[in-house]
Amino acid sequence: CLSKEFSSASSTTTVGTITSRVTRNGDAIRKKDSLNHEELAGDRGMIDDIFDDTYREKEGPKPPMRYVWRNIILMSLLHLGAIFGLMLIPSAKIQTLAWAVLCFLVSALGITAGSHRLWSHRSYKATLPLRIFLTIANSMAFQNDIYEWVRDHRVHHKFSETDADPHNAMRGFFFSHIGWLLVRKHPDVIEKGQKLDLSDMKADKVVMFQRRYYKPSVVLLCFTLPTVVPWYFWDESIVISFFIPTILRYAIGLNATWLVNSAAHMFGNRPYDQNINPRENPLVSLGALGEGFHNYHHTFPYDYSTSEFGWRFNLTTAFIDLMCFLGLASDRKKVSKEVILARKMRTGDGSHKSG
Repeated sequence: CLSKEFSSASSTTTVGTITSRVTRNGDAIRKKDSLNHEELAGDRGMIDDIFDDTYREKEGPKPPMRYVWRNIILMSLLHLGAIFGLMLIPSAKIQTLAWAVLCFLVSALGITAGSHRLWSHRSYKATLPLRIFLTIANSMAFQNDIYEWVRDHRVHHKFSETDADPHNAMRGFFFSHIGWLLVRKHPDVIEKGQKLDLSDMKADKVVMFQRRYYKPSVVLLCFTLPTVVPWYFWDESIVISFFIPTILRYAIGLNATWLVNSAAHMFGNRPYDQNINPRENPLVSLGALGEGFHNYHHTFPYDYSTSEFGWRFNLTTAFIDLMCFLGLASDRKKVSKEVILARKMRTGDGSHKSG
């Protein structure tokens, strides 16, 4: 299984050259290094996850905040149910706890290896069986269908930390963690999302099939299956079966993903680019299966590993490598060590020297 390296040297696996530029976003001046976007687009078929330095936030007062009370009520009930699930853990059978962990891992991979690294960034290629598995896992995760997840995530990268970012961390920890789901989107998020090129998503029959049948797939895979298995196969209490492998597992999965949007944009070092907000946060990586190396990821969004450290705190990278070994994945995109070191020296905060 081959992997492509992004390097400044000329070779058959080279995708672009490194350039340095100074850009302005509002009042903040950013010095950025970037790959040649035209060559990068030709390799992955998209560049909508590359930061757009031409965006300008509109002047004047911000639009009023409009609460989505249905989401506020449902999220409140979910987290109350998760607390109840925590209280039930001492009464649960060991098989039930193991099943809950398995459901968490599968559903997390549906986000990390699926809607994030495969579909949002096209950082590797997957065969039909793997895409079907990741779609099933994605429905178990219940974090919007793949098409909508990809659209919001590409907007997040293209307009990071601006009004067009769905979970703009400049609006505070709570907003970037869960608050963005409890209010109506900023008009710029909607406007920019509508202008993205999502033709690759529309052309993927697996993605569009899931989108068409998303609600019943969530009922079956996120709520029914995790509950029925412990109750049917080892006579677990239906209450425990519902509140631990389903409700508690789902709430933990959501918060693990949300911490990438919040904590990994606020806490940690910035060895690759000190001019952007995302940080390296190993604790987030542990909970989110490798998604906490966020300064690296926003610097090199096309790297399939989202990190230069391989499997370290990165179960998703290990999973993709395993799928590649089995012939179910291919064409992993990887940034060369030379390019990474050059970027650290140019724009990093210097923390790599002590790391």
